Formats: sequence, structure tokens, C-alpha cells
Amino acid sequence: MSMPFIDLAAQQRRIRDRIDVAIAGVLDSGAYVMGPQVREFEAKLAAFGQAKLALSCANGTDAIALPLMAWGIGKGDAVFCPSFTFAATPEVVPWVDATPVFVDILPDTFNIDPARLEAAIAAVKAEGRLTPRVVIAVDLFGQPADYPALKAICDREGLKLIADSAQGFGCTLDGKHPLHWADVATTSFFPAKPLGCYGDGGAVLTNDQDLWDLMDSYRVHGKAVAPDLVGRTFDHDTKYLNTRIGMNSRLDTIQAAILIEKLAIFAEEIALRQVVADRYAEGLKDAVLSTPSVIAGGVSVWAQYVIEHRNRDGLAAHLKAHGIPTAVYYPVPMHIQAPYADFPRGVGGLPVTEAKAESVLALPMHPYLGEADQQIIIDAIRAFDG
Repeated sequence: MSMPFIDLAAQQRRIRDRIDVAIAGVLDSGAYVMGPQVREFEAKLAAFGQAKLALSCANGTDAIALPLMAWGIGKGDAVFCPSFTFAATPEVVPWVDATPVFVDILPDTFNIDPARLEAAIAAVKAEGRLTPRVVIAVDLFGQPADYPALKAICDREGLKLIADSAQGFGCTLDGKHPLHWADVATTSFFPAKPLGCYGDGGAVLTNDQDLWDLMDSYRVHGKAVAPDLVGRTFDHDTKYLNTRIGMNSRLDTIQAAILIEKLAIFAEEIALRQVVADRYAEGLKDAVLSTPSVIAGGVSVWAQYVIEHRNRDGLAAHLKAHGIPTAVYYPVPMHIQAPYADFPRGVGGLPVTEAKAESVLALPMHPYLGEADQQIIIDAIRAFDG
């Protein structure tokens, strides 16, 4: 029998009674959309992420789009991001009619390379066709990007910085969450994420009340929010007053109630993930091309545990034969895929990104991976002679 790649059932068994009570509370209240649990969860999420404010939304993709919309990013604007990421990171940029510019990654952490970013910004400015506006850094596989270096670049160039923490919410660098450096941090509550719900969901963390208000408007059909109403009177219900073109991106109350219970054990689960990652590192240190390298001072939430192997596909087949699931994140970088192939790339192309796509392999990773099962995985990898 195959072991699970991510054992969501183990977590559910641990807190099922609390989840059942939380869901029943929503059902009994009838407040299925934007009920009180949404505000409660937003407050608790902000506190966990060292933020003044959190804004929940329908998914992690919308979470990246909302600040772009609120900042007025659009035609002629350049948004710099890695190609070694999930499609959600770059796809929101054309939504607002801006242009993604793909930047290569560091060979050790797989996160965006600050030096390559600087070169890409300089090239875009020299060409003069686009205006640099935003950098989207991705906390890939659960660990923080090099935010001190990225913030220094963004401050110097006058750019906004988004921390795409869809995989990395809860990660820290020198004890600080990404929002310490970024203008906003975004995350996803897709079920497989370290902090996941039982459906879709996302959030944006910020310290800027005005930005929060704007994003609140955009997430609910461009509704009028408090700043829109200052000094104005209306003889009709402002519930139906729309002051901008928005979207429908609310987090369901049931998912908020579930996430409140999951957030209560999240810190402990992050600690458990460190134990699993440490066992992998010790057991595989001389058996693969590389085990994950975490930035100095960084704490990863280990959304994935990704090794490199010269014969990645052969190893994956070997493990599958032993009932061990694996996954490849990401076999085809975004800049190679047809919808994105014509967008600009940083100076020198993306050689590191393209090389990593050929060698990376993700192993089972979750807080409840027992030592015995993990040893089976390690032994199977060490036994592979391909």
C-alpha cells in the first residue's frame, strides 16, 4: 500500500471534534458568507504573521491580484517574478494588463536571485518600454526569500514588494515574518498547503489600513468602503453602491471556522515539520545530489521537501515501485510554457531555473510522517543505484 504524500487525514483525526463543532456553529448561525468567524480568523492570522491587518479572500491567486489592483498596476508596468513557481504567481500580472518579467533563481534555495533581479530591472529601464513597478518574491517550498536584499533593491528603485507565501506562510527570517520587509504578504489555504482549509481560500497581510480598505472593496465587487463615503450622503442603501470595478473573492465562513482550529495547532505543526526535515537531511546527506539548503537565519515551514538527483525520473519510478509517492515541482518553468513564452526574461536568461527543473524531486512531507515510514523512504532512496 502506498503511503500518503501529504497525510491530511492524520491532522483531521487529531482535531476532528473541534472541526465538527466549528462547522456546526456556522450551520446553526446561517451566516455562511462573511460571518463573524471570518473577522475572527483575519485577526488571528494577522497576529500570527506579525501584521496589523489580514484580508481573507477566495484563493491564493486572488490574494496576489488584490494588491496589484489596489496599487493601480496596469498597462506598461513591469512586474518581476521567478519562473520557477506555480502558475498563480505570474498569471495575475496579465489580469491587470501589466507585463511579467521572469528572473532566475539562486541555485541553493531556489528563490529569486537578488543580483539577477537588479540586472533585470536595469535592463527594463534601459529599454524604456516598460516601467518597473513591483517585485513578487516567492517563498518556494516553504522558506523565506532573501528579503533584506530584495527590500534594499525595491527601496532604491521605488518598487512595491509582494511576498508570495502561498507555500511559505509561517516561515521566518531572523525571527521576522516576510511582511517585516514586504509591502504585503499573500498566502493560500489550498488543502495541501501547510495551513490549508477544506476547499479554496487565501489572504493578504498588510500594515497599511488604506490598502486594506481598497482591497476590501475590490474583493467584494468594488463595494463602497469607509473612505469612499467620507463627506458624502446617500438616500439609498450603500450596500449596493459600487465605487470601482472589483471581483467576488470572499472566504467562506465555514472555511474560516476550520482555519481557526487549524491555526491553533499551526506553530506545533511547523516544529514537527522541522523534525521531519532534519531526519531527511541526516539520512540523505550523502545519497543524493543535494538536500534542501535554507537561507541563513531562516525557518522553513517545509511545504515540500525537495531533493535533487541526477536520475530524477529513474529515482521517482524506483520509489513508486516501493509504494512511495513523489512529485516534481516544477517540471516545466513558466517562461517555457506557451502562454508565457513571449514575456521578457532577465539578462542572461534563466539557466538555473531550467537546470533545476530537470533534477528536483519532492518527497512525502507533513507533520505526522512517522520515523518508521520516513526510514523506509530514506532506505529506498539509498538503495537506488541508478
